[in-house]
Amino acid sequence: MGERFASWITSRIGAAVVLLSTVALSALVFLGSPDQPAPGPVTGLPEGRQSTRVTELRDRFPGGRAESALVVFERAGAPLGEADRTAIEAAQRTAAAVTHVADVPPARFSDDGRAALLPVPFDAGLDAPTRNATVDELRAALRGTGSALPDGLTAQVTGGAAFGRDISAAFEGADVTLLAATAIVVALLLLVTYRSPFLWIVPLAVIGLGDQVTAKLLPWLGQLIGEPTDASIAGIVSVLVFGAGTDYALLLISRYREELRRTPDRRAALAAAVRAAGPAIVGSAGTVILALLTLLTAVLTSNRTLGLAAAAGVAVALVFGLVVLPAALAFLPRGAFWPLVPTVGSADSSATGIWARVAGIVGRRPRLVLAGAALVLIALSAGLLTTKIGLSQTEQFRTEVESVQAQEVLAAHFPAGSSQPLTVVANAAAADAVTATVRTTPGVAAVGKPEVSTDGALVQLTAQLDHESGTPDADRTVTALREGLAALDGAEALVGGQPAADLDQRDANARDNAVVAPLVLGVVLLVLIVLLRSIVAPLLLLLTVVVSFAASLGAASLVFAALDIPALASSVPLLSFLFLVALGVDYNIFLVSRAREEAALRGDTRAGMLRALSATGGVITSAGVLLAAVFTVLGVLPVIVLTQLGVIVGVGVLLDTLLVRTLVVPALAMLLSERFWWPSRPSGHGPVNAPREPVAALLRQTDQDPVKAVAGS
Repeated sequence: MGERFASWITSRIGAAVVLLSTVALSALVFLGSPDQPAPGPVTGLPEGRQSTRVTELRDRFPGGRAESALVVFERAGAPLGEADRTAIEAAQRTAAAVTHVADVPPARFSDDGRAALLPVPFDAGLDAPTRNATVDELRAALRGTGSALPDGLTAQVTGGAAFGRDISAAFEGADVTLLAATAIVVALLLLVTYRSPFLWIVPLAVIGLGDQVTAKLLPWLGQLIGEPTDASIAGIVSVLVFGAGTDYALLLISRYREELRRTPDRRAALAAAVRAAGPAIVGSAGTVILALLTLLTAVLTSNRTLGLAAAAGVAVALVFGLVVLPAALAFLPRGAFWPLVPTVGSADSSATGIWARVAGIVGRRPRLVLAGAALVLIALSAGLLTTKIGLSQTEQFRTEVESVQAQEVLAAHFPAGSSQPLTVVANAAAADAVTATVRTTPGVAAVGKPEVSTDGALVQLTAQLDHESGTPDADRTVTALREGLAALDGAEALVGGQPAADLDQRDANARDNAVVAPLVLGVVLLVLIVLLRSIVAPLLLLLTVVVSFAASLGAASLVFAALDIPALASSVPLLSFLFLVALGVDYNIFLVSRAREEAALRGDTRAGMLRALSATGGVITSAGVLLAAVFTVLGVLPVIVLTQLGVIVGVGVLLDTLLVRTLVVPALAMLLSERFWWPSRPSGHGPVNAPREPVAALLRQTDQDPVKAVAGS
């Protein structure tokens, strides 16, 4: 960071200006923020997909885009009796009296006589809050007649509207739950890291304010791109802001502690810490921001929105961690570090103990260390062989919800796709041919009567599938139906509905994977080349991060299999890859930037890497453990996709922190020595103004005194 800037923000006047400006600007953001994010997830299929076009064309039909719920009645282990059928007829009248419910047709009964299905159509044009309220009212009305249901007869609500309601309910209050859980985790880890009863409060308060400012900015960002930022995006961004911001705070305060041991003036020490740690923090944050912005090339709106929102969150975390936090620290005395107050000339604990020993082990046996770490990563990657992608709707929740329970009952007595039918729209002149093709397509269980549009040009019909929406069998049926209809001359048929939308979303995710993942790697590689002024080191760092991602995905897949989670959600691989590449490179930047600095001072890359590993091992490990714990907090939400994302990123960050950054990267630097920086080399005081420190001598000293050897002081 610039010397004048670092000195100004840590001066008494500069720090006061920064803090007062932060309070004023934060107040403006809080007062002017528009409505908060929508409660449920927004998928945002791109225009041009068949399912999207069908949704638009439904406006030309009398029923419009009306949705419906399904009430599933069952008597377990026995056929429905006369009293049951009478109660179901009463429930039909009860459902018809619910607000925003259209005409309710009679229930239909299963072939085995043990279940009944009551469709409950909603009025057309309901927005999400009204639709959710209608589902709640329907469920409450049915529970109100529960005493009238004969013993053993159950009634549960499922269908598209009910699934949407249960997903929305999963995010209600999620912001408070997530904030509380994250703050508690961060507070505990900061308390353990600093071992001070006071110091942890400052970074937690600063980053917490940054998180809330980001939350208030998200609706503005949604308006900027014309799409809402939903609660799931808000949760991911909150975790990212807390994790990244606290990491920056850990690195800055760690360097501040070092400088306090060298400088009697605490403000001068703080300015020196900002100057020393600033470039690495800015470089790592910039890398993460650019990597996240690659999501703007995605076709799924949810991915684009997340990319912009997360990039903005990291930018806010950077400002609060590197500008606001130093200003706050400028008003704290040395005693804030109590009971471990750093004084001039006191021992530097960052270069002692376990990390000095680890550095010595890597320095003496880099080939063995590299081979052992590689075997561990390869073994964990083997879990990829059994990894499956794609979850059905009933597999989206970690907890039992009514729509899933009802869907399971429905699938036991009716075609599993009854709750989420396909909708086919075609030219009216081809109605007979289209109906025949739909009816004869394998996997189609039943076809409804064709309905003509208000202008008479189009026809639509619904088709129930044998298999639940989102399953491979349902995908194959949709694909086969589209191929069959495409062969009809003049039909111009389109296939939509939830099963088609699920397939289109998976296809869009596959396209985003193919485009965004290589772009992320390219952007990160270019940033590393600029930051490190090297080609070899960036290529190696990127390779280690990719291998670490494969290992984390494989390990997490084994964990999910043990928890009976059958597959990964289709959006999880890309998002976890993006976060792990960006955040994994983050820690490598911190280590390698320090190694380059130390190599320039000592005139030897291997000695510089030993010192860098010893000096940064504790703080980077603390940062990694904290970030992993923060991402794992996503698991408090009862939605599988966020649980999977949190676990994969958490496992990946731990692998990258404890294995890749600790063993693999230092071992590679030890083996390559000066070639690690090719085509440049570290510049500074090195061989000109300072005596060279042969690594062999350092390692001989390490055998006797690891602290002295690696500290190199």
